[in-house]
Amino acid sequence: MISHIKSATACVVLAALVTLLAATLSVAQDKNDKTKVKGDPDATTRVRIEVTGGEKSIPVEMASVYVRYVIKHTIGKDQKVEMNIKTNSDGVAVAPYVPRRSVIVQIVAEGWKPYGQTYDIDNDEQVIKIHLERPPKWY
Repeated sequence: MISHIKSATACVVLAALVTLLAATLSVAQDKNDKTKVKGDPDATTRVRIEVTGGEKSIPVEMASVYVRYVIKHTIGKDQKVEMNIKTNSDGVAVAPYVPRRSVIVQIVAEGWKPYGQTYDIDNDEQVIKIHLERPPKWY
């Protein structure tokens, strides 16, 4: 009789553990699904940077576009990535595979003031429009 009680208790404990494990896995799966939808840290996006300049907003071609971001924070030294892209004749540069996070975009073009700003990348495809100014004249 006692051995039947022990085996019945063991079955109940085993069933409870299996149920608890299944519930834990279900909650973990739900959390993973939500992060994929809301903001997967490994998700990348395509960033289109349109550079114009002057009073007439003409396209700035052959401008150097630097896209910088940190891929991993560590105590000693952060791992950083820098892309250098040139604009085409329409003043457009495309940076593929940029992670969805804060990035620094800097523009250097001959005859124009340098430009730099931080942007939050959070869409599947993002367009950044940048307008450059001429530097002041030195007499």
